[in-house]
Amino acid sequence: MAQTALARLVVAGLAGDTGKTLVSTGLVRALRRRGLRVAAFKKGPDYIDSAWLGAAAGSAARNLDTYLMPDSAIHSSLIRAARASDIAVIEGNRGLFDGMDSEGSHSTAQLAKLVGAPVVLVVDATKVTRTVAAQVLGCEVMDPKLNLAAVILNRVANQRHEAVIREAIAETTDAPVLGAIPRTPKLDLPSRHLGLVPVAEHPRSEEILGRAADLVEGFVDVSALLKVAQEAPRLEVAPESARAAPSGPRVRIGVARDVAFSFYYPENLEELEQAGAELVFVSPTADETLPDFDAFYIGGGFPEIYAARLSENRPFRHELRRRIAEGLPTWAECGGLMYLGQQLVAEGISRPMVGALPIHVEQTGRPQGHGYVAARVDSPNPFLADGSVIRGHEFHYSRVTEGADALCTVLAIDRGVGLGGGRDGVHVGSAVATYTHLHASGVPEWAPAMVRAARGGEPWA
Repeated sequence: MAQTALARLVVAGLAGDTGKTLVSTGLVRALRRRGLRVAAFKKGPDYIDSAWLGAAAGSAARNLDTYLMPDSAIHSSLIRAARASDIAVIEGNRGLFDGMDSEGSHSTAQLAKLVGAPVVLVVDATKVTRTVAAQVLGCEVMDPKLNLAAVILNRVANQRHEAVIREAIAETTDAPVLGAIPRTPKLDLPSRHLGLVPVAEHPRSEEILGRAADLVEGFVDVSALLKVAQEAPRLEVAPESARAAPSGPRVRIGVARDVAFSFYYPENLEELEQAGAELVFVSPTADETLPDFDAFYIGGGFPEIYAARLSENRPFRHELRRRIAEGLPTWAECGGLMYLGQQLVAEGISRPMVGALPIHVEQTGRPQGHGYVAARVDSPNPFLADGSVIRGHEFHYSRVTEGADALCTVLAIDRGVGLGGGRDGVHVGSAVATYTHLHASGVPEWAPAMVRAARGGEPWA
């Protein structure tokens, strides 16, 4: 088996909100300033952090998730990066060992070992000194097979504070401290209910990414981090099996993509194209007419934030409702489900939406579903074969308030919430709408099924 080199590292933390995104985006942009081609990755299913990483890298960031994707898909993603990049920076999620259970299944640590990447641990130094050394030592002892290669201190109060922590870590652990970022005013990264405000919506995203890079360049030994990444072992490259060219005529699949709908994995769009689709992007907030296409894909996002604009765009809503009623194959996820319903209540105001689904949806102040999903297809539909077992994830602050009792659904939920009552996947005509987000690498039949449905092929029995 052949091997290829790819400098790579994982930026991890002891918990959420320790500074991983600051360090990751700042490091990616700082490396680009050195003329390096950077492949950015986000561990886990998160769309928003990966978009910020992609903006820092100047190319789409990809997700690496051991629950949603088979190991082979993760490996293939890194091999593609090796062909086009000088270094890969992978931002972890949550705490280093946090996973689905007490054993840390699907944790950042597990991913780092799978891809053979050294780990750079970002530690929040707020109101703590020698205890930081205990935390780092605990991570070393917790899993000796993990390559904990370096530590970066964040939110350091002053030089004395930094010196005490550095000395304690040097005396106690094997991990060198390669940076200490001072406590600074926030970088104006506002958050909302699903996390950071998406990069496409932030008016000063480039300024923020530049400031993050300045902090990393000013207080982190970037050259040393680059050396750590370059010491990662070579990747084994399995012989790549030739993919068959799509058979049959190409079809046009409309994709709703704008400020209200931006949650798409790059692989989902790429797999649709590989299966024989030409993608036609449309904006439900701005376009008044719909071009011709043979199927429709509408992902997640923030329809509740843009509910007024979506509702006021009556020509788009009415035309989409007519086409779906006439049999347009449609796949919708989360925000897309909310938009295709009859009414959306956000901030106490009820507004009409597309009306293709017989449901009313209410935005809530607390999450109604958050985490990984395991489901079984148990009803005929145009896209997924009966009996298929799928994995996905959900993160929604909304719920169906009217119409739920009479819904025809296609997914039995074994793990997760979905629509509630152990069900997900509203099925009306040729449309299926779920709270569950799918990753095409983990559900390989989905993209070919979309294209088959667009060609007018028989639905799964």
